[in-house]
Amino acid sequence: MIGEKKKCIGLIFGGYSNEHEVSISSAKTVFQAFNSEINKQRFTVKAFYINKFGDWLNSQLSEKILIGEIEIKTIKQGVFNQEKINFLDGIEFQNVDVWFPLLHGFNGEDGSIHGLLRFTKKPLVGCGILGSALGMDKILMKTIFSNFKLPQVNYLVFQNPNLNNNEVKNNLINEILRKLNFPIFVKPSNSGSSLGISKVVNKSEILQALEKAQAIDPRILVEEGLEVREIECGIIGKTQLLTSEIGEVKYESDWFDYDSKYYSNNKITIPAEIDYKITKEIKEIAIQSCRALNVFGFARVDFFLEKYSNKIFLNEINTIPGFTKKSMFPMLWKASGLNIEQLVAKLVDISQDL
Repeated sequence: MIGEKKKCIGLIFGGYSNEHEVSISSAKTVFQAFNSEINKQRFTVKAFYINKFGDWLNSQLSEKILIGEIEIKTIKQGVFNQEKINFLDGIEFQNVDVWFPLLHGFNGEDGSIHGLLRFTKKPLVGCGILGSALGMDKILMKTIFSNFKLPQVNYLVFQNPNLNNNEVKNNLINEILRKLNFPIFVKPSNSGSSLGISKVVNKSEILQALEKAQAIDPRILVEEGLEVREIECGIIGKTQLLTSEIGEVKYESDWFDYDSKYYSNNKITIPAEIDYKITKEIKEIAIQSCRALNVFGFARVDFFLEKYSNKIFLNEINTIPGFTKKSMFPMLWKASGLNIEQLVAKLVDISQDL
């Protein structure tokens, strides 16, 4: 815009969660989108990389990571210690007009970064602390969905069970066998990108799956598996939430695990081949679920559609969905009329109203 001051976008990526590399890939896509010919007229970008030790690197070095001039493994080794910055100093952040956090998983998507950035009194792309925290915690999220009578698969919750105690362990396994049918999915309450999740098809696999989940989070969610289609819907906005086209993921593996999400050639269909009435209901539930958790800005809502009955089951909300080349969220909005350049600009515009 002629004569209009460019907005400086503070792009935050990396972090010390298990989804560090995914965050970097997402940030590269968003960085390129802001630096497109159309967006360069409106925006400048200051990138801030957080390494796996929680250190913030300055914007010059962070940008070099995004454009491929510096390899991440060099940063991990602490070679650039002199390039670290202190967030509380505020010098590097003075010119930032809008924050765009792309920290997936712990200490980012869970509301941690949102709380920190609130002290800068600058707008932020995405939802607030509460919605982020609830969207990250599967147990609390499902509890709220249940209170709002939103459709879900059968599930059980175990709060920090002592798996070293034989009586506790046996009682837990027996409860699962009594209340749920195989296959079941065992999940840590706080995790993303399917990390720590196991598909279990018989009794002998249950304990190992519980231990795997508890290695990430002491609180465990166990869900009953069904023969389903994986359906996803994008959300943007606040006062008025807008839904994207509905997409379906058909994956090569037995289920949609971490490798399937980021390393397999999954088949994505947008719009999904679903009856109009079902599509309409999925979009309505997507909006209801976001309202229930106080999620706004942008999000991706995931569903199961049972293959034989066409019953809809709400799975979860992702409050900082991926922006990688294989990520569904930007694909959904591209199919809905917003390419990646338009999408990131739209998200910044929405943040001004939050």
